[in-house]
Amino acid sequence: MTARPIAATIASLMPRAKAELTELVAFQSVADPAQFPRSECEAAADWVADALRAEGFQDVALLDTPDGTQSVYGFLPGPAGAPTVLLYAHYDVQPPLDESAWLSPPFELTERDGRWYGRGAADCKGGFIMHLLALRALKADGGVPVSVKVIAEGSEEQGTGGLERYAQAHPELLAADTIVIGDTGNFRVGLPTVTATLRGMTMLRVTLDTLEGNLHSGQFGGAAPDALAAMIQLLASLRAEDGSTTVDGLTADTEWDGLQYPEAEFRSDAKVLDGVELIGTGTVADRIWARPAVTVIGIDCPPVVGATPSLQASARAQISLRVPPGRDAAEATELLTAHLVAHAPWGARVSVEQVGRGQPFRADTTSPAYTSMARAMEAAYPGETMQTSGMGGSIPLCNTLAALYPEAEILLIGLSEPEAQIHAVNESVSPEELERLSVTEALFLRNYADSKRA
Repeated sequence: MTARPIAATIASLMPRAKAELTELVAFQSVADPAQFPRSECEAAADWVADALRAEGFQDVALLDTPDGTQSVYGFLPGPAGAPTVLLYAHYDVQPPLDESAWLSPPFELTERDGRWYGRGAADCKGGFIMHLLALRALKADGGVPVSVKVIAEGSEEQGTGGLERYAQAHPELLAADTIVIGDTGNFRVGLPTVTATLRGMTMLRVTLDTLEGNLHSGQFGGAAPDALAAMIQLLASLRAEDGSTTVDGLTADTEWDGLQYPEAEFRSDAKVLDGVELIGTGTVADRIWARPAVTVIGIDCPPVVGATPSLQASARAQISLRVPPGRDAAEATELLTAHLVAHAPWGARVSVEQVGRGQPFRADTTSPAYTSMARAMEAAYPGETMQTSGMGGSIPLCNTLAALYPEAEILLIGLSEPEAQIHAVNESVSPEELERLSVTEALFLRNYADSKRA
């Protein structure tokens, strides 16, 4: 199959795509009302719903999910007897972090050095635009050959499970023959990649209490137990000297047998400073795709500016544990909780609260849909063949969909290649990747429809 008509149409639509992504990025849709107004997420959801209606989608709805956010749903009927494909993206984004470190405002899409910068440009507002481009190209070249459901989640980055619980309560809503999750990315720009595995995740907040109140560090320091020092010691117990994750009872020696990640490339992608070592053992692919990884993502403690000579009575930290395929996230949560309680020094009082959790995922890459995707990628990326990689991040919805629709094939593609720097400052998307992956998705939908008719 030639990709030329589809590719030409999508190329002509790229200026419109940039304008739409500019509008969508402008919404400060962080799904945490403690950081940004809820109205920003609501406005983004309305924008997505209006975009679906403009493309002829039916039954467009803002779904009020149990975590207090909204997911956007729409249905585009295809020819009689055609298979149904569910296209997924999310419109919520990570906080911008240190806005002063951005080279351009995080919520203003800015072109620089051939890339488009802005929070959510790749993860995952660009993924929604990718779906629109693919569908528009098909409509211009004979019509969309499948029935399409679109779901745009409103709280994926928070890990609060609103859409998962909504889908479980309404199992007919997202039923499909195959599902395309547009929230991962190519292994490298220009190298077409499907993601075969996702690590799961558990998020815990741990609080340590040692004193009834803060004390003067000169009068009491040296004997009175300092909660901040206790927290530092407790968090240090989660890593071995080489940086490997050490949670009691959680093995960390699984090996990855697929596409490898050369260490030099990883150091460059991760922007590791010269002379600083990587942590852990095994190959880079082992460490980021096949093994657990603990990260301390926040600590409540006095800032340096304005600090007083005091012993802290309480300290709090938030801990993320990535859970590899083959392990149960609930079991990992229990092991991490038990570890934190057991390793608290000096009899410090420990309380642990779970704030998020999602299971790891492994796709069946032998399914027929992957054959259709491989053909599409080869056509959209001339001279390249489809690669299969893992991904260290988590998309909890994948396992929910796999459990609800065990016969459905699930594919993961997207715009979050290493240069995108998702979740970091100066997130960006490659417009060339947006264009080629939109071509890929359009060709996949056509290939998949043909395979079902054969």
